Amino acid sequence: MQRRLFALTIALAAFGAHTAVLAATVGQPAPDFSLTDVNGKTVRLSDFKGKHVVLEWNNPGCPFVRKHYQGNLQALQKEFTAKGVVWLAINSTEDASADYKTPPQLARWMAEQKAAPTAVLMDEEGTVGKAYNARVTPHMYIVNAQGRLAFAGAIDSIPSARVSDIDKATNFVRQGLNELLAGKPVSVAQNQAYGCSIKYKSAAG
Repeated sequence: MQRRLFALTIALAAFGAHTAVLAATVGQPAPDFSLTDVNGKTVRLSDFKGKHVVLEWNNPGCPFVRKHYQGNLQALQKEFTAKGVVWLAINSTEDASADYKTPPQLARWMAEQKAAPTAVLMDEEGTVGKAYNARVTPHMYIVNAQGRLAFAGAIDSIPSARVSDIDKATNFVRQGLNELLAGKPVSVAQNQAYGCSIKYKSAAG
């Protein structure tokens, strides 16, 4: 029942978003997408079929995002990309927002953090964010090697902006990836993400 209600919620949210063609639902094929990275290269989710993929919704202006980069999210990125996992950081902040960073600015910020995602992608129109019903930063997703959405929700179990809480929390991304890499189902497949609301471009924009 909980899974059906979750699917209904994100389906209704996507129906109301003009740019969303297909709603992302845990257990179902993840919506494919094509975005440009901060270096101008086109990246498609379908390019990584056969690999586990993490989608990280990112906004450097958000204290919850800064918390996790100050707390060494970079190590998590490096740990799993070294195991063949693809990590895509996606920024859906509209260009009229004070939090918006141009591709060079976002690339510079990620470099300053010594971040290690596979790619940093620009989604200024919000098309991909709305298709995945990404609501906050960081909102985290895992797409399994079969191309199905295996996890959607919070990065960890303590919804605070305090770096000191990281070590006490259960990291759902690490847990889910370790389970998938061990050939097991993800034990916590969905939960409520926490963070800063994504500044989407309005339908009239």
